[in-house]
Amino acid sequence: MNHEIIIAGFGGQGVLFAGKLLSYTAMLTNKEVSWLPSYGPEMRGGTANCSVMIKDEPIGSPLVVNPTEAIILNKPSFTKFEDKVVSGGKIIYDSTLIDCEHSRDDIEYVAIPATQLAYDMGANKSANMIITGKMIKETGVFTLDEVYETVKKLVPASKPELLELNRKAIAEGYNY
Repeated sequence: MNHEIIIAGFGGQGVLFAGKLLSYTAMLTNKEVSWLPSYGPEMRGGTANCSVMIKDEPIGSPLVVNPTEAIILNKPSFTKFEDKVVSGGKIIYDSTLIDCEHSRDDIEYVAIPATQLAYDMGANKSANMIITGKMIKETGVFTLDEVYETVKKLVPASKPELLELNRKAIAEGYNY
């Protein structure tokens, strides 16, 4: 198993939480993992991304230069990372917010209207979990049950409503 993932979008879209979810799931399934956040001083509204590596062997460096997968939540990030994905890799992107032409024929583009699906669910801030669910389905990196177990550990016990909301959003993306 070798997944070098970039997750990118605007601050406030849940980019870092999506990366944490993948990282914690990797840890709980006994994989080697690194999670490296990157965001500007603006945080909310500025750009944010994180690098996640999931491997069977030890990781030498946490830097993802050429991702095998990219989860993209906004147009500027699509433009920035499209050329960096390795040949044979995948870009899973939010087609509600991104209308870019695909410039490569050596990678797979997976469109999901994550933001629209979140609005339709009445969960406006869940596009990150919807698109993460789609990534899990497209790559087979984890099972849905493994991710659900991780969500239980990441969502504070004081907010049980968020547990069910996140589970529904992940399932929405997984089943799209």
